[in-house]
Amino acid sequence: MGALSISLTHDARDILLPMHLRVSGTGEILHAGPTLRKLRPEGQLIGRQFFDVFDLRRPRGVVTMDGLRQHSGLRLSLQFRDGPDTAFKGVLVADASASELIVNLSFGISIVDAIRDYDLHSADFAPTDLTVEMLYLIEAKSAILEEWRRLNVRLQSAKIAAEEQAFTDTLTGLKNRRAMDHILGRYVDAGVPFGLIQLDLDYFKQVNDKLGHAAGDLVLQKAAEVMLRSTRDKDTLARAGGDEFVLILPETVEAGHLVDLGSRLIERLEVPIPFGDDICRISGSAGITVSLGVPGVSAFDLLGQADKALYASKNTGRGRVTVFSDTI
Repeated sequence: MGALSISLTHDARDILLPMHLRVSGTGEILHAGPTLRKLRPEGQLIGRQFFDVFDLRRPRGVVTMDGLRQHSGLRLSLQFRDGPDTAFKGVLVADASASELIVNLSFGISIVDAIRDYDLHSADFAPTDLTVEMLYLIEAKSAILEEWRRLNVRLQSAKIAAEEQAFTDTLTGLKNRRAMDHILGRYVDAGVPFGLIQLDLDYFKQVNDKLGHAAGDLVLQKAAEVMLRSTRDKDTLARAGGDEFVLILPETVEAGHLVDLGSRLIERLEVPIPFGDDICRISGSAGITVSLGVPGVSAFDLLGQADKALYASKNTGRGRVTVFSDTI
């Protein structure tokens, strides 16, 4: 096969073949296109021997420049010997003087890895190189994936916000009845021991009737603040409806501790609440029960026990705390 030859200025070659090498007959790399220089900066190519830089994978067994010259015009497969060991496709032709060889390279299917490893852009390739089109596709895909990720984040945030809203009492910021039922059921199913306090506001109806719903809303918000200040982050506070609140206290089953907490809550609820030129005065009644994680006792049963204890408190004068027992 006769040797192919081309004659172009260095600048023209760099524009048309940004990944070409000019190699002497003895194998010394004399010049490298701008993209190849970007892959191996700081003179890591110029002056080195071709076979010291590249491992020729196909055709196999070629280890000399004379042997390489015999494959002029044919496809080559090679890769860098040192890392990143990027793979290339290539073709070799003889310079017009026949004293030098021109080896033009491309990334082939390794283009994606090369872009990642070397931060390449469209300007690093010849304008007619189909790699440029591939780069546009990759960039478009990256932009779409990034937008998709952002959309997923927004959707997930919206979902979390919607779920949080679905389980939150909008007036007080506490959990609502739905959330309370869910958490109670989860604790009971898992056998988690917990204390349960059901608390009603005493004299709340009088505040609503005398001063209106705005005053009633303020009282409910202040009551929620009292409960939040008196409990732990891991406790669940729920407005179960109207002026009825439920406190679920995981791993707190000692009756004396629960009675002390209920009494403190009532004492703080009895602090007068200013409303314009008026004063809102309320108190509270509480019923307490505990779950020791015993099978066969449902959340419904526990709420019923706390409710009985609560009405025992109301029936004995309000402003009291009662622990459930079979005798009440």
